[in-house]
Amino acid sequence: MSCKKAIGVAEDIKEIFGEKIDLGIYTTDSEEAREYNFRSSTNVLFEDELIPFEVSLDKDRLKDFLSERLKG
Repeated sequence: MSCKKAIGVAEDIKEIFGEKIDLGIYTTDSEEAREYNFRSSTNVLFEDELIPFEVSLDKDRLKDFLSERLKG
């Protein structure tokens, strides 16, 4: 269930930030994910930084996280 929730939050965030972010959603067995050593089925990255699980599942917290990093 957390994968679906994270995808929903990511899609909401994409609508908020539009062109400021490039959203890609991949499964852990995808070519894009192979370079990472993921330990769980739900992982959210921003500029190759693993976002804490509790942040990635909360739209408001993720919005705040990204707002700070996208300043400037």
